[in-house]
Amino acid sequence: MKQRTLMMPDTLTLEQRAEYALGAMIGVADEDHGYIPFFSGFFQSKPAWMSHGNWDYGSSHGRLTDAIILARRMTASHYGEEIETHYHQNLMSFFHPDGLSYRRNNFDPETIAEHMSRFEDSASMIDQRAVLLGLTTWFMETGDEQVKAAADRHVAALKRIARKEHDSWYYPASEFTDHGWPSFDAVHTRLCPDPAAMWGRQVMPLIRYYQFTGNRDALELSENFVANIVERSGVFGEDGSFNRALGYRNGHFHTRMGTLASIARFADVTDDSRLIAYVKKCFDWALTQCTSFGWTPGDLYDQAYEHETCTLVDAIGTAIMLAEKGYSEYWGVAERFIRGHLTEAQLLDTSWITQYDRKDRDTENRTYYKVADRLKGAFAGYAAPNDFVYSGQWGRGHIMDVQTCCLAGGTRGLYNAWSHIVTEKNGRVSINLLLNRITDQLNLMSYLPHEGKVVIQALKPIPELLVRIPQWCPYGAVEVTIDSADGTQKKIGGRQLPWLQKYFIKFTGIRPGDAVTVTFPMMERFTTEKAVNLEYRTRWLGDDVVGIDPQGIYYPLYSGKQIFDKAPMKETTMHLETRASLD
Repeated sequence: MKQRTLMMPDTLTLEQRAEYALGAMIGVADEDHGYIPFFSGFFQSKPAWMSHGNWDYGSSHGRLTDAIILARRMTASHYGEEIETHYHQNLMSFFHPDGLSYRRNNFDPETIAEHMSRFEDSASMIDQRAVLLGLTTWFMETGDEQVKAAADRHVAALKRIARKEHDSWYYPASEFTDHGWPSFDAVHTRLCPDPAAMWGRQVMPLIRYYQFTGNRDALELSENFVANIVERSGVFGEDGSFNRALGYRNGHFHTRMGTLASIARFADVTDDSRLIAYVKKCFDWALTQCTSFGWTPGDLYDQAYEHETCTLVDAIGTAIMLAEKGYSEYWGVAERFIRGHLTEAQLLDTSWITQYDRKDRDTENRTYYKVADRLKGAFAGYAAPNDFVYSGQWGRGHIMDVQTCCLAGGTRGLYNAWSHIVTEKNGRVSINLLLNRITDQLNLMSYLPHEGKVVIQALKPIPELLVRIPQWCPYGAVEVTIDSADGTQKKIGGRQLPWLQKYFIKFTGIRPGDAVTVTFPMMERFTTEKAVNLEYRTRWLGDDVVGIDPQGIYYPLYSGKQIFDKAPMKETTMHLETRASLD
């Protein structure tokens, strides 16, 4: 990892956000409980506390293993490496001889009795997705053959336990045990759990593992799981809508959006344009249920008011994939979501949280110790459109503030966005997202939202350079100044520039030392955004929300942004990814 220290606009820089997130991912470790991470954070209580949960095992460890590596790629930070080692050791310890990752019991007897059931260690099908995600990123980064061997056994186990009917494969229960599926009748009569939650989302890590290793079991599982989702499951309607039935988790947005992101990646790898069109249809329907700045419902019923950062991350990933397949308008969707709820709902100010500095209140499953400090950089678990947590009277009310899944998921979202700000293919360099970034070919400086201005400093010859112009900007309002290395200057207006894919302006023959300055007026606009049955009057400056009415009452979002006539500048160290992307 190389770095450059530059005088940059003091605007949204994703590397800095990743550094905060890395601190929180290390901070959730419970050093008194084998470094198992806490799952939930609660700030309403005084003092705030974190607690363990049934997601502590394969789910949290797989996600954290993946996301910490991604954050280190963005920041070159070595912070918390000893904690990361414990996460890796824990992740490996959850595997049973059958190759699957098993949960452990951390419920009290009263809770188990209330469920009228008994607890036994089991392999949650939701967890297996996160486990393979983490193993793949770990192996991609290190080349550790022991990690690959564990991943190969894991994929083989997933294939072995899948029910196989023609080209449609599925799991007959939400968990597998050492003695097989829990219920013979559920297997025999096909009483399947929710398809999107249990195997739809598995497709993404499976096809990613195939891409990197060529594992044919992973490809075969992906092919047959996708066929089940698209042709037989009923998860998505003919119009792209989400099935809102109780048996389908009320149209749970997190798992549906993750399934769409998975199918999009599978379609890209297999070059299946029919599936890309399918994803676009379903994604377009999903966008009608979200706000323009990235708030997403939790489901279509009682959790509707509970936005999950994980959902938004998959929405950003889906938008980027569709944009890369030629639907260039989705770059704008991705940018609004990144500038909106992804980064707005990241916890950077902890001054409002009551903190306790001793461990004398701690119990086996709960800690009060320095919770605010440890969770700085986390992402909201159940945000409202205008608040860090929805605390109103609809739905379930205030459930929790942060979750480790959203912390790791949000970090993956930062990396996915960061790795697509600037892309290069066959000599064509494309600036897709107007955010600060450096590459081996250029420095990109974004002055938004203070000024409609981006500056590209060329470091190497660029045969063809594309720069995306926001959809809200009239093409006649774009002005370009090219300051050449030889001291000459050229000015070009938007009407004289060549355009490509509707939103990109094109330059050729850019030389080292050239500086391209693109300017356009920042557009103020107002929209009325609907979130389930609640409405918000939203003020925009370009792709940034700079005000919202009504304001939040718990920890308000979008209510304190300062906008200046000139973007403030500061000396900033930027990092350069010198190895193949881990996306």
